[in-house]
Amino acid sequence: LIAPAKQAPAPPPEPPAEQKTEQEVPEATVEKEEEKTKVLCCKLKPQSRLGRLLRYRFPASIDPFTNLIYVLWLFCVSLAFNWNAWMIPVRWAFPYQTPDNIHVWLLIDYLCDTIYILDILAFQPRLQFVQHGDIVSSKKEMRDNYIKALRFKLDLISLLPLELLYFKTGINPLLRLPRLMKFMSFFEFNKRLEAILTNAYIYRVIRTTTYLLYAVHCNACLYYWASAFEGLGVSQWVYDGNGNSYIRCYYFAVKTLLTIGGLPEPTTLFEIVFQLINYFIGVFVFSIMIGQMRDVVGAATAAQTSYRACVDNTVKYMASYRIPKNVQNRVKTWYSYTWQSQGMLDEQELLDQLPDKMRLDIAVDVSYNIISKVPLFQGCDRQMIFDMLKRLKSVVYLPGDYVCKKDEVGREMYIIKAGEVQVVGGPDGKTVFVTLKAGAVFGEISLMAMGGGNRRTANVIARGFANLLILTKKDLNEIMVHYPESQKLLRRKARKMVTKDKKPAEKKEEEKEPVPIIPPRAETPKLLKAALEMSEKSGKKGTWTKLKERSNRSSVSLQRSISSTATPNSPAHEPNSEQEPDALSQISDSSMQIPTTPTGSGDGNVFAEDGPKEEEAK
Repeated sequence: LIAPAKQAPAPPPEPPAEQKTEQEVPEATVEKEEEKTKVLCCKLKPQSRLGRLLRYRFPASIDPFTNLIYVLWLFCVSLAFNWNAWMIPVRWAFPYQTPDNIHVWLLIDYLCDTIYILDILAFQPRLQFVQHGDIVSSKKEMRDNYIKALRFKLDLISLLPLELLYFKTGINPLLRLPRLMKFMSFFEFNKRLEAILTNAYIYRVIRTTTYLLYAVHCNACLYYWASAFEGLGVSQWVYDGNGNSYIRCYYFAVKTLLTIGGLPEPTTLFEIVFQLINYFIGVFVFSIMIGQMRDVVGAATAAQTSYRACVDNTVKYMASYRIPKNVQNRVKTWYSYTWQSQGMLDEQELLDQLPDKMRLDIAVDVSYNIISKVPLFQGCDRQMIFDMLKRLKSVVYLPGDYVCKKDEVGREMYIIKAGEVQVVGGPDGKTVFVTLKAGAVFGEISLMAMGGGNRRTANVIARGFANLLILTKKDLNEIMVHYPESQKLLRRKARKMVTKDKKPAEKKEEEKEPVPIIPPRAETPKLLKAALEMSEKSGKKGTWTKLKERSNRSSVSLQRSISSTATPNSPAHEPNSEQEPDALSQISDSSMQIPTTPTGSGDGNVFAEDGPKEEEAK
C-alpha cells in the first residue's frame, strides 16, 4: 500500500454569509452616520451659536480684578467718556454742528448715554468687593455697597437730563458737560489694562502723551472761541478765518503752551488777559506732563539702570585689582547673557518679595515636573518636594565653565533648566562620556553623603550657556528635619544606589591578596640558629630555652603593667593564670595588638610588640 501524499492544510473556513453581512453592514452604517452628522453639524453650528447667545445668562456677580468681560465693558464706557470729553469742546467752539448733521451728533450722544445707563444698572451693582478680608458676592450687599459709594453719586450726576433744556435754548453741547463726571470708569479702565499688559510702561507713555494733546485740544477750542468773540480777522492776534480752522487754532495752541514764541502781540485788554492765562497754564501743564513722562520712562528703565550700575561697579573693581583681561571678559559675558535671558541678575531677590504661597505656585510650574522624576525623590512626601522647590536657586554657567570637578566634596544637586552640560574624563580629561540636556538631574547622591558618596566621580563642564537650578545640602537637611519618614526613605535609597555603584570595584579588590596591617615578624637568621645549636652541643645547654623564658616574662610583665593603667577588659579577654608555658611561648613569639585608652581627641593607638625586640631594648 502506498501512503497517500500529505496535503497542505486547508485554509480556515470563511464565515457564513449572515456573519459577513453583520460585519459589513455596521461599517457601512457607521460611514453613513458620520456623513449625516457632518452635514447636521454644518447646519446646526449657526443655530448652536445663536442658541448659546440666547441661553447666555448675565453673571450674578463680577470679579473686577480677573474678569476680562468687565475689562471689555470698561473699554466701551471709556470710549463713550472720550467721545464726550473731546467732542463737547469742539461742537461748542467750532461751527461743525450744523442742522444738516445734527441727527448724527444726537444719535452718537444717546448711544453713549445708553452705555452709561447699562453700566449703572447692570455692571456696577454686580461688582464683588472685599469686606473685612472676605469677598462679598451677595446681590443685596453688592447693590448696597455701590449705592453708598461716591461713584454712584457721580454716575447719577453724569446722567442729568439737561437735554430737556434744548427746547428753550436750542441744541447747546455745553448742556452735556455733566457726562464728564464718568471719569472714574475711565481711570479704572487704565488700571485694569495696565495689570493685563506685559509692557505697561508703553501704555503709560501713550496715555501721558494723550493728556498733553487733550490740553492743547482744549486750548485750541478756547482760542477759536476768543477769536470769534473778538471777531475773526479784526486784529493780527485773532484767527483770520483762512484755511482749516481747527488745524490753525491747534497750531497756535501748541506754540502758546510750549512757549515757543513767534506769536503776534495781543492788542486789546481781552487779548492780553487771555494770552497771560494761556502762558501760565501752558507752563504749568507742560511741566507736569514732562515730569510724568520722566517718571514713566524712569520706572520702565529702572531695572536696566540698576544693571548698568552693577556692571560699571564690577568693571571698576576688576580694573583696580588688575584682574586679567580674559577673566574680565568672562565676567562681562556673564552679565550680558544673564540680563538678556532673564531680564534681571537675581531671580531670588524678586521671588523673596512674594508670599510663600505665590512663590510656591511659580516654583511648581517651573520645576516640579523635573524634581518629581528624580529617582531619589520618588515616593517622598509631596509637601517636602514643595519645600525643596522654594529653595532652588538659579545659576548661569558660561561655555567651558566647570560645574563640578572630580574628587571635590559635593554639596549641591543640579537640575538643568536650559542648555547642556558634558560629563568628561579620561587620561586627558577631555573625553566626553555623556551629554546631559534640559531636564536632567545630577549630583543627587552627594546630598546624602553616604559611604563616601559625597565625592564627585567625574568632571562636569557646561557645553554652552547653561542655566542650572541648585539645591544645597544645607537646605535639604533643614527640610528633612520636618519629614523623618522621607528622610529614612532617602537614606535607604541613597545607600542602595551607592552600593550598586561600588559592587564592581569591590569584586576587583577581592581578587587581590589581603595586605596585613602589621607585617609578619622576620625569621631568626640561620647563622644565629646554628651558633646556638653548636653551643648547646658543646655543653652550654638551655641557652635557647632561657632566652625564650626571659622574653616570655618580659612580655607578660609589660601586658600586666599596661592592663593595670588601661580600662579593664571583659572577663573573656583577661589573661589566664593557669596558661601553660607552651601557650605563653606561642604568644610571645607572635606580635601582640594592645589597644590603648582613647585620648582627649577621641583617637586610639595600636601598637605591635615583638618579644625578642623588647628583651634587646631592656
